[in-house]
Amino acid sequence: MSQKPSIPKGTRDFSPAETARRNYIFDTCRRVFRLFGYSPIETPAMENLSTLLGKYGEEGDKLLFRIQNSGEQASAPPEKGLRYDLTVPFARYVVQHQNDIAFPFKRFQIQPVWRADRPQKGRYREFFQCDVDVIGSRSLVNELELIQIVAEVFGHLGVAVTLKLNNRKILAGIAESIGHPDSLVDITVAIDKLDKIGLEAVKSELAERGIDTDAIARLEPILALSGTNSAKLDSLAATLSDSEIGLAGIAEMREIFGLVDALEIPLHIELDLSLARGLNYYTGTIFEVKARDWSIGSICGGGRYDDLTGIFGMPGVSGVGISFGADRIFDVMEGLDLFPAEAVAGTRVLFLNFGGEEQAASLRLLARLREKGIPAEIYPEAAKMKRQMEWANRRSIPFVVILGADELAAGTVTLKNMQTGEQQQLPAASLPEMLTTK
Repeated sequence: MSQKPSIPKGTRDFSPAETARRNYIFDTCRRVFRLFGYSPIETPAMENLSTLLGKYGEEGDKLLFRIQNSGEQASAPPEKGLRYDLTVPFARYVVQHQNDIAFPFKRFQIQPVWRADRPQKGRYREFFQCDVDVIGSRSLVNELELIQIVAEVFGHLGVAVTLKLNNRKILAGIAESIGHPDSLVDITVAIDKLDKIGLEAVKSELAERGIDTDAIARLEPILALSGTNSAKLDSLAATLSDSEIGLAGIAEMREIFGLVDALEIPLHIELDLSLARGLNYYTGTIFEVKARDWSIGSICGGGRYDDLTGIFGMPGVSGVGISFGADRIFDVMEGLDLFPAEAVAGTRVLFLNFGGEEQAASLRLLARLREKGIPAEIYPEAAKMKRQMEWANRRSIPFVVILGADELAAGTVTLKNMQTGEQQQLPAASLPEMLTTK
């Protein structure tokens, strides 16, 4: 008995319509990224494990897919792994190709990544990221530009979002202010789960990580700060008045919010002090985007990293970037029915096949339609008309062209609208112009 075909958990097949919708997201991202001066690169699906390990924190390392060795090296420990994100491979790329790059270097990258995660709603083991980064500049104008890109992409896609901002320097200042300056990673990994597991569970995890009860009590009101972004920063400035790094983070946030306000960017933006983003390489501004009308995890996120290239021997090169989670964006747009009809538009017209001279005439006219950029095809065999019509319906082809013996003799075609059932006879020569206007 043959085995029933299947795919690994956490992966998905995509139908032609789904693939077309995904490409609509990718194409929108590409168009916006190029508009802001970013250039495309690609990197291999697998990297050396030495490139990947130690870059994502303890929890990230556990989620790396390791690739077994083959041949004579089969029994040796794995040396390669599937990439976990696009940022670390980008840092590796920058260091490896530094002599060929003009800094600041602005790149975008749209490729799949893999994580050995437990599959669940909105969380996959294989998924695409659409990354946009600029490296080689510390200017906060870069952060502003990424905020503009978020507004542009989601504006074009029609997804209402909230952009949450925070700053790792502020988090470092908070760690100082509660008496645990050396526990920044433990604190950020725990509070980054606030949305997922709630305050009490976060407090329990902080305690497990060695944060004392008094420190947790001092942290709680900071995480609960409310009011406008400006009011939150004012409260923080008073709380972190003795922390040089905390005040530096507050100053960066004030500058970014000032730039955003001056440009009147049409985006709901809030300072969220519980936002930590668990990846250890972030050092400054951090971003996270949530859909406002659909319940799912973050659909876009990123931040500033001041020394990611340093681990590859090129220290002191600051960068900032964000990643659009295409698979989650797809789920949001599917759930809210936001894809326009043209996103899945395929063949616009099918020529029925009657064989012989009719087929030859249809092929000539079909070639003219394609020259005009009209997606068109012919049914491959001279089958029964009913069968050909049913095939057009199943594929949602909007128009069918009938070029039978009568039409061939008269130099005409019959054009049928498959949605309305309306038929019209017109000169064969006018068909390309007719379909261009429809």
